Amino acid sequence: MTADDAQIFVDDASETMQKALEHLESELSKIRAGKASPAMLEGIVVDYYGVPSPINQVSNINNSDARTLVIQPWEKNMLAPIERAILGANIGATPLNDGILLRIIMPPLTEERRKELVKNTKAVAEHSKVAIRNIRRDAIEGLKKLQKDGLSEDIVKDAEADVQNLTDKYISLADKHIEQKEKEIMTV
Repeated sequence: MTADDAQIFVDDASETMQKALEHLESELSKIRAGKASPAMLEGIVVDYYGVPSPINQVSNINNSDARTLVIQPWEKNMLAPIERAILGANIGATPLNDGILLRIIMPPLTEERRKELVKNTKAVAEHSKVAIRNIRRDAIEGLKKLQKDGLSEDIVKDAEADVQNLTDKYISLADKHIEQKEKEIMTV
């Protein structure tokens, strides 16, 4: 048993915490903050000839302006299934079908809706923080097993301190992302 064995747990925790933060960023990009974004449609699945397919794999999605998304299906007969999938996803806007493409005009957010979005944002953030803390717990448990297997207590304590510093760093970064998203949502 060497310090390298303990460092493996620290490096693994760092890598996994980074992935948790990236997941948070991805989830936050799906939350509407007044502007229309193709990321809002991520996760919507369309029935493509009996095969559930992500909406971005059966159509082209663009912004025509800050509040309008334009969805152009690869095949004209996919307009109705895409429209149904968007309506079923309840994104807060109804698509307009002109027979060639779909337009989604995002209505301005009401104060009540903004507060609801901030609440959702905080819930997403809390899930990320819990994930980061679980990663810390797993890393520390692994380090304690190494200590039982004969690794020196000093090396384990140093590694545990490194894991705690990583945890503090990533939770702080998550808080900054949340603060930024809340400001974006509440800006009229």
